[in-house]
Amino acid sequence: MDDRLKALIEKANAAYKAGKYRDAARDFGSAAEAYAGSGSDSLAAEMKNNQSVALLQARQPGEALEVALGTEKVFAKTGDLRRQGMALANQAAALDALRRKDEALARYRRALTVFEKAGENEYAADVWKALAAIQASRGKVTDAVISMQTSLMGVEHPTLKQRILKKLLFLRLWR
Repeated sequence: MDDRLKALIEKANAAYKAGKYRDAARDFGSAAEAYAGSGSDSLAAEMKNNQSVALLQARQPGEALEVALGTEKVFAKTGDLRRQGMALANQAAALDALRRKDEALARYRRALTVFEKAGENEYAADVWKALAAIQASRGKVTDAVISMQTSLMGVEHPTLKQRILKKLLFLRLWR
């Protein structure tokens, strides 16, 4: 990676950390173009996913979805299951923000399958939480409780709060 590209990525990361999400999205997009121009498809896809996350934070879910679409295929080609799952989860989050709940659920389930195949339990737990939120918003309380329980089971070292929530959810399910 040349120094200018490295500096651009550092600038994008700094903007993101500072809450300047539009600036971060712009810079991640520029980095993606630079990588794509040099034939580094996997790195370009990674920058597009970073750009997508920044756009979601900037409340631009349509743009976030557009940028992330197809990146999962790049990662699938290289066998990078973790980043493939992350790409699918980013797309699902954008679909959820666009209120396209059925599509979001389907994409989250695809991400879940990939994360579980990769043994990425922490990422899978996050996806289960997102599924639970959509299910709860649709009034599917039992499904949401089961998804949240599954999410908590994926946490290797649960906090006290998570252990209490796990017990409360267990009691809720069997009432």
